[in-house]
Amino acid sequence: MSQDIPIGRTQVSLAQLNERSREIFRQIVESYLSTGEPLGSRNLSRLITTPLSPASVRNVMADLEQLGLIYAPHTSAGRLPTELGLRFFVDALMQIGDLSDQERKEIESRVAGAGKSVENVLNEASGLLSGLTRAAGVVLSAKSNVRLKNIEFMRLDPERALVVMVGEDGQVENRIVNLPVGLPTSSLTEATNFLNARIRGKTLAEARGELEQARAAAQAELDQLTQKVVDEGLASWSGGDGDERKLIVRGQAHLLDDLKVLEDLERVRLLFDDLESRRDVIDLLGRAERAEGVRIFIGSENKLFSLSGSSTIIAPYHDRAGRIVGVLGVIGPTRLNYARVIPMVDYTAKVVGKLLGS
Repeated sequence: MSQDIPIGRTQVSLAQLNERSREIFRQIVESYLSTGEPLGSRNLSRLITTPLSPASVRNVMADLEQLGLIYAPHTSAGRLPTELGLRFFVDALMQIGDLSDQERKEIESRVAGAGKSVENVLNEASGLLSGLTRAAGVVLSAKSNVRLKNIEFMRLDPERALVVMVGEDGQVENRIVNLPVGLPTSSLTEATNFLNARIRGKTLAEARGELEQARAAAQAELDQLTQKVVDEGLASWSGGDGDERKLIVRGQAHLLDDLKVLEDLERVRLLFDDLESRRDVIDLLGRAERAEGVRIFIGSENKLFSLSGSSTIIAPYHDRAGRIVGVLGVIGPTRLNYARVIPMVDYTAKVVGKLLGS
Protein backbone atom coordinates (compact mmCIF):
# COMPACT_ATOMS: atom_id res chain seq x y z
CA MET A 1 0.00 0.00 0.00
CA SER A 2 1.49 3.33 -0.98
CA GLN A 3 1.61 6.06 1.60
CA ASP A 4 1.60 9.75 0.75
CA ILE A 5 4.00 11.90 2.73
CA PRO A 6 3.60 15.68 2.41
CA ILE A 7 6.84 17.34 1.37
CA GLY A 8 6.61 21.07 0.82
CA ARG A 9 3.71 21.58 -1.55
CA THR A 10 4.01 18.15 -3.14
CA GLN A 11 3.25 14.57 -2.20
CA VAL A 12 5.71 11.72 -2.39
CA SER A 13 4.30 8.23 -2.68
CA LEU A 14 6.07 4.93 -2.64
CA ALA A 15 4.88 4.34 -6.19
CA GLN A 16 7.03 7.28 -7.38
CA LEU A 17 10.21 5.40 -6.45
CA ASN A 18 11.31 2.47 -8.58
CA GLU A 19 13.26 -0.41 -7.05
CA ARG A 20 16.60 1.22 -7.83
CA SER A 21 15.61 4.51 -6.19
CA ARG A 22 14.19 2.72 -3.15
CA GLU A 23 17.39 0.72 -2.67
CA ILE A 24 19.64 3.77 -2.94
CA PHE A 25 17.42 5.78 -0.61
CA ARG A 26 17.31 2.90 1.90
CA GLN A 27 21.10 2.61 1.86
CA ILE A 28 21.51 6.34 2.52
CA VAL A 29 19.07 6.24 5.45
CA GLU A 30 20.43 3.05 6.99
CA SER A 31 23.99 4.35 6.70
CA TYR A 32 22.94 7.55 8.46
CA LEU A 33 21.13 5.66 11.23
CA SER A 34 24.19 3.47 11.72
CA THR A 35 27.04 6.00 11.46
CA GLY A 36 25.57 9.49 11.30
CA GLU A 37 27.76 10.12 8.25
CA PRO A 38 26.76 11.13 4.70
CA LEU A 39 27.03 8.43 2.03
CA GLY A 40 28.64 9.23 -1.33
CA SER A 41 27.91 7.83 -4.78
CA ARG A 42 31.13 5.83 -5.01
CA ASN A 43 30.45 3.91 -1.78
CA LEU A 44 26.79 3.58 -2.70
CA SER A 45 27.64 1.94 -6.03
CA ARG A 46 29.52 -0.76 -4.10
CA LEU A 47 26.66 -1.39 -1.62
CA ILE A 48 23.65 -1.75 -3.92
CA THR A 49 22.74 -5.09 -5.48
CA THR A 50 22.00 -3.61 -8.93
CA PRO A 51 25.26 -2.83 -10.79
CA LEU A 52 25.38 0.95 -11.35
CA SER A 53 28.18 3.36 -12.03
CA PRO A 54 28.82 6.23 -9.57
CA ALA A 55 27.50 8.60 -12.26
CA SER A 56 24.21 6.68 -12.51
CA VAL A 57 23.94 6.64 -8.72
CA ARG A 58 24.43 10.41 -8.67
CA ASN A 59 21.54 10.81 -11.12
CA VAL A 60 19.24 8.82 -8.82
CA MET A 61 20.45 10.83 -5.83
CA ALA A 62 19.62 14.05 -7.69
CA ASP A 63 16.06 12.78 -8.22
CA LEU A 64 15.73 11.88 -4.52
CA GLU A 65 17.06 15.29 -3.58
CA GLN A 66 14.52 16.98 -5.84
CA LEU A 67 11.76 15.07 -4.05
CA GLY A 68 13.06 16.45 -0.74
CA LEU A 69 14.08 13.07 0.67
CA ILE A 70 17.84 13.67 0.91
CA TYR A 71 20.24 16.61 0.95
CA ALA A 72 23.95 17.35 0.64
CA PRO A 73 25.67 18.75 3.75
CA HIS A 74 27.88 21.70 2.95
CA THR A 75 31.02 19.84 4.00
CA SER A 76 30.54 16.69 1.92
CA ALA A 77 29.58 15.40 -1.49
CA GLY A 78 27.66 12.59 0.17
CA ARG A 79 23.98 12.66 1.05
CA LEU A 80 21.95 12.50 4.27
CA PRO A 81 18.20 11.97 4.69
CA THR A 82 16.10 15.03 5.46
CA GLU A 83 13.64 14.92 8.36
CA LEU A 84 10.90 14.36 5.83
CA GLY A 85 12.98 11.62 4.25
CA LEU A 86 13.25 9.95 7.66
CA ARG A 87 9.49 10.21 8.09
CA PHE A 88 8.96 8.68 4.64
CA PHE A 89 11.38 5.87 5.48
CA VAL A 90 9.73 5.13 8.86
CA ASP A 91 6.19 5.18 7.47
CA ALA A 92 6.65 3.57 4.05
CA LEU A 93 9.87 1.54 3.87
CA MET A 94 11.04 0.48 7.31
CA GLN A 95 10.40 -3.05 8.51
CA ILE A 96 9.86 -2.94 12.25
CA GLY A 97 11.77 -5.67 14.02
CA ASP A 98 10.46 -7.95 16.72
CA LEU A 99 11.90 -8.49 20.16
CA SER A 100 13.62 -11.75 20.97
CA ASP A 101 12.29 -13.95 23.76
CA GLN A 102 15.34 -13.00 25.80
CA GLU A 103 14.65 -9.26 25.36
CA ARG A 104 11.02 -9.73 26.37
CA LYS A 105 12.01 -11.68 29.47
CA GLU A 106 14.58 -9.04 30.42
CA ILE A 107 12.00 -6.24 30.16
CA GLU A 108 9.45 -8.23 32.16
CA SER A 109 11.87 -9.23 34.91
CA ARG A 110 13.42 -5.77 35.25
CA VAL A 111 10.06 -3.98 35.48
CA ALA A 112 8.48 -6.59 37.76
CA GLY A 113 11.58 -6.62 39.96
CA ALA A 114 11.04 -2.98 40.83
CA GLY A 115 8.35 -3.97 43.34
CA LYS A 116 4.77 -2.88 43.77
CA SER A 117 5.40 0.84 44.15
CA VAL A 118 4.21 2.72 41.08
CA GLU A 119 7.10 5.16 41.36
CA ASN A 120 9.64 2.33 41.46
CA VAL A 121 8.06 0.63 38.45
CA LEU A 122 8.08 3.81 36.38
CA ASN A 123 11.62 4.71 37.40
CA GLU A 124 12.80 1.23 36.42
CA ALA A 125 10.95 1.39 33.09
CA SER A 126 12.54 4.75 32.26
CA GLY A 127 16.03 3.55 33.17
CA LEU A 128 15.51 0.28 31.32
CA LEU A 129 14.53 1.98 28.07
CA SER A 130 17.45 4.37 28.39
CA GLY A 131 19.90 1.49 28.79
CA LEU A 132 18.45 -0.61 25.97
CA THR A 133 18.25 2.22 23.43
CA ARG A 134 21.24 4.39 24.49
CA ALA A 135 18.90 7.40 24.59
CA ALA A 136 17.10 9.31 27.35
CA GLY A 137 14.20 7.34 28.82
CA VAL A 138 11.09 9.35 29.72
CA VAL A 139 7.90 8.54 31.62
CA LEU A 140 4.91 10.79 32.25
CA SER A 141 2.32 9.73 34.80
CA ALA A 142 -0.78 11.38 36.19
CA LYS A 143 -0.98 11.07 39.96
CA SER A 144 -4.66 11.90 39.86
CA ASN A 145 -5.29 8.51 38.24
CA VAL A 146 -4.19 6.60 41.33
CA ARG A 147 -7.12 4.68 42.81
CA LEU A 148 -7.59 5.52 46.46
CA LYS A 149 -7.69 3.02 49.31
CA ASN A 150 -8.12 5.11 52.43
CA ILE A 151 -7.49 8.49 54.06
CA GLU A 152 -6.69 9.48 57.61
CA PHE A 153 -6.46 12.81 59.43
CA MET A 154 -4.03 13.11 62.37
CA ARG A 155 -3.95 16.29 64.44
CA LEU A 156 -0.53 17.95 64.81
CA ASP A 157 -1.60 21.03 66.77
CA PRO A 158 -4.83 23.04 67.26
CA GLU A 159 -4.70 24.56 63.74
CA ARG A 160 -2.96 21.86 61.65
CA ALA A 161 -3.42 18.19 60.80
CA LEU A 162 -1.53 15.60 58.75
CA VAL A 163 -3.65 14.03 56.04
CA VAL A 164 -2.40 10.62 54.88
CA MET A 165 -3.84 9.24 51.63
CA VAL A 166 -3.03 5.71 50.49
CA GLY A 167 -3.53 4.41 46.96
CA GLU A 168 -4.54 0.86 46.04
CA ASP A 169 -1.05 0.42 44.58
CA GLY A 170 0.54 1.18 47.95
CA GLN A 171 1.52 4.74 47.06
CA VAL A 172 1.34 6.98 50.14
CA GLU A 173 1.25 10.77 50.27
CA ASN A 174 1.29 12.99 53.33
CA ARG A 175 0.14 16.59 53.39
CA ILE A 176 -0.30 19.14 56.16
CA VAL A 177 -3.66 20.91 56.09
CA ASN A 178 -4.99 23.89 58.00
CA LEU A 179 -7.88 23.27 60.40
CA PRO A 180 -10.80 25.58 61.10
CA VAL A 181 -10.51 27.41 64.40
CA GLY A 182 -12.20 25.50 67.23
CA LEU A 183 -12.45 22.18 65.37
CA PRO A 184 -12.96 19.31 67.85
CA THR A 185 -10.90 16.14 67.40
CA SER A 186 -14.11 14.20 66.86
CA SER A 187 -14.59 16.11 63.60
CA LEU A 188 -11.33 14.66 62.22
CA THR A 189 -12.62 11.16 62.99
CA GLU A 190 -15.95 12.00 61.39
CA ALA A 191 -14.26 13.40 58.25
CA THR A 192 -12.04 10.29 58.00
CA ASN A 193 -15.00 7.91 58.25
CA PHE A 194 -17.08 9.96 55.82
CA LEU A 195 -14.39 9.93 53.12
CA ASN A 196 -13.34 6.31 53.56
CA ALA A 197 -16.93 5.23 53.02
CA ARG A 198 -16.92 6.95 49.62
CA ILE A 199 -13.45 7.03 48.06
CA ARG A 200 -12.29 3.40 48.06
CA GLY A 201 -11.47 2.23 44.53
CA LYS A 202 -12.02 5.67 43.00
CA THR A 203 -9.57 8.11 41.47
CA LEU A 204 -9.28 11.53 43.02
CA ALA A 205 -11.23 13.05 40.13
CA GLU A 206 -14.02 10.48 40.54
CA ALA A 207 -14.16 11.03 44.30
CA ARG A 208 -14.36 14.79 43.87
CA GLY A 209 -17.04 14.50 41.22
CA GLU A 210 -19.18 12.22 43.33
CA LEU A 211 -18.89 14.39 46.43
CA GLU A 212 -19.65 17.50 44.36
CA GLN A 213 -22.84 15.91 43.08
CA ALA A 214 -23.80 14.84 46.59
CA ARG A 215 -22.74 18.11 48.23
CA ALA A 216 -26.21 18.92 49.57
CA ALA A 217 -26.52 15.51 51.19
CA ALA A 218 -22.95 15.76 52.50
CA GLN A 219 -23.65 19.13 54.07
CA ALA A 220 -26.71 17.71 55.75
CA GLU A 221 -24.68 14.81 57.12
CA LEU A 222 -21.67 16.88 58.25
CA ASP A 223 -21.43 20.07 60.20
CA GLN A 224 -19.83 23.09 58.57
CA LEU A 225 -16.39 22.67 60.16
CA THR A 226 -16.16 18.99 59.28
CA GLN A 227 -17.17 19.76 55.68
CA LYS A 228 -14.21 22.17 55.49
CA VAL A 229 -11.88 19.41 56.66
CA VAL A 230 -13.24 17.06 53.95
CA ASP A 231 -12.72 19.70 51.24
CA GLU A 232 -9.24 20.55 52.50
CA GLY A 233 -8.24 16.90 52.65
CA LEU A 234 -9.23 16.18 49.05
CA ALA A 235 -7.60 19.37 47.77
CA SER A 236 -4.31 18.42 49.45
CA TRP A 237 -3.77 15.21 47.46
CA SER A 238 -0.96 15.61 44.92
CA GLY A 239 -0.67 19.36 45.00
CA GLY A 240 -4.17 20.71 45.24
CA ASP A 241 -6.66 21.34 42.48
CA GLY A 242 -4.14 21.26 39.62
CA ASP A 243 -3.70 18.11 37.55
CA GLU A 244 -0.16 17.39 38.69
CA ARG A 245 1.90 15.35 36.26
CA LYS A 246 5.01 13.47 37.23
CA LEU A 247 7.87 13.46 34.72
CA ILE A 248 10.77 11.00 35.00
CA VAL A 249 13.82 11.43 32.74
CA ARG A 250 16.65 8.89 32.98
CA GLY A 251 19.88 8.43 31.06
CA GLN A 252 20.45 11.92 29.70
CA ALA A 253 24.17 11.16 29.66
CA HIS A 254 23.55 8.77 26.74
CA LEU A 255 22.78 11.81 24.62
CA LEU A 256 26.46 12.76 24.92
CA ASP A 257 27.59 9.47 23.37
CA ASP A 258 29.18 9.47 19.93
CA LEU A 259 29.44 13.24 19.50
CA LYS A 260 31.44 13.91 16.35
CA VAL A 261 31.36 17.64 15.74
CA LEU A 262 30.68 20.85 17.61
CA GLU A 263 27.22 21.04 16.05
CA ASP A 264 26.30 17.76 17.78
CA LEU A 265 27.37 19.16 21.13
CA GLU A 266 25.24 22.26 20.56
CA ARG A 267 22.29 20.04 19.59
CA VAL A 268 22.56 18.10 22.85
CA ARG A 269 22.95 21.31 24.87
CA LEU A 270 19.71 22.60 23.36
CA LEU A 271 18.02 19.28 24.10
CA PHE A 272 19.14 19.45 27.74
CA ASP A 273 17.66 22.95 27.92
CA ASP A 274 14.41 21.60 26.49
CA LEU A 275 14.29 18.79 29.04
CA GLU A 276 14.71 21.34 31.81
CA SER A 277 11.52 23.02 30.57
CA ARG A 278 9.51 20.25 32.17
CA ARG A 279 6.11 21.79 31.50
CA ASP A 280 6.72 21.82 27.74
CA VAL A 281 7.96 18.23 27.83
CA ILE A 282 4.84 17.22 29.77
CA ASP A 283 2.64 18.91 27.17
CA LEU A 284 4.44 17.04 24.39
CA LEU A 285 4.18 13.63 26.03
CA GLY A 286 0.56 14.31 26.88
CA ARG A 287 -0.21 14.34 23.15
CA ALA A 288 0.40 10.58 23.11
CA GLU A 289 -2.46 10.09 25.56
CA ARG A 290 -4.96 10.99 22.85
CA ALA A 291 -4.07 8.05 20.62
CA GLU A 292 -3.45 4.34 20.92
CA GLY A 293 -0.13 2.79 20.01
CA VAL A 294 3.35 4.15 19.49
CA ARG A 295 3.75 7.79 18.43
CA ILE A 296 6.88 9.01 16.63
CA PHE A 297 7.90 12.67 16.39
CA ILE A 298 10.90 13.35 14.12
CA GLY A 299 12.76 16.65 14.33
CA SER A 300 10.61 19.66 13.51
CA GLU A 301 7.40 17.59 13.68
CA ASN A 302 7.87 18.22 17.38
CA LYS A 303 8.08 21.96 17.93
CA LEU A 304 9.64 21.56 21.36
CA PHE A 305 12.75 19.76 20.11
CA SER A 306 12.88 21.26 16.60
CA LEU A 307 16.04 23.23 17.34
CA SER A 308 17.88 20.26 18.79
CA GLY A 309 17.41 17.79 15.92
CA SER A 310 15.88 15.14 18.14
CA SER A 311 13.27 12.42 17.83
CA THR A 312 10.76 11.13 20.35
CA ILE A 313 9.22 7.64 20.39
CA ILE A 314 6.48 7.21 23.00
CA ALA A 315 3.57 4.90 23.80
CA PRO A 316 0.72 5.09 26.34
CA TYR A 317 0.19 2.58 29.14
CA HIS A 318 -3.16 1.65 30.70
CA ASP A 319 -4.71 0.85 34.05
CA ARG A 320 -6.76 -2.24 34.86
CA ALA A 321 -9.88 -0.66 33.35
CA GLY A 322 -8.11 0.00 30.05
CA ARG A 323 -7.82 3.75 30.60
CA ILE A 324 -4.63 5.52 29.50
CA VAL A 325 -2.89 6.75 32.65
CA GLY A 326 0.54 7.77 31.33
CA VAL A 327 3.10 7.50 28.55
CA LEU A 328 6.67 6.26 28.32
CA GLY A 329 9.38 6.21 25.70
CA VAL A 330 12.71 7.67 24.64
CA ILE A 331 14.14 10.95 23.40
CA GLY A 332 17.28 10.87 21.31
CA PRO A 333 18.94 12.02 18.09
CA THR A 334 17.05 11.75 14.80
CA ARG A 335 19.26 8.80 13.91
CA LEU A 336 17.66 6.53 16.49
CA ASN A 337 17.41 2.89 15.46
CA TYR A 338 13.66 3.22 14.88
CA ALA A 339 13.09 -0.42 13.84
CA ARG A 340 14.58 -1.63 17.14
CA VAL A 341 13.35 1.12 19.49
CA ILE A 342 9.68 1.11 18.43
CA PRO A 343 8.94 -2.49 19.54
CA MET A 344 10.92 -1.95 22.76
CA VAL A 345 8.84 1.09 23.70
CA ASP A 346 5.61 -0.64 22.72
CA TYR A 347 6.35 -3.81 24.71
CA THR A 348 7.59 -1.93 27.79
CA ALA A 349 4.37 0.11 27.83
CA LYS A 350 2.33 -3.11 27.71
CA VAL A 351 4.38 -4.68 30.54
CA VAL A 352 4.03 -1.59 32.74
CA GLY A 353 0.29 -1.43 32.13
CA LYS A 354 -0.14 -5.12 32.91
CA LEU A 355 1.90 -4.84 36.10
CA LEU A 356 0.12 -1.72 37.35
CA GLY A 357 -3.25 -3.26 36.56
CA SER A 358 -2.60 -6.56 38.32
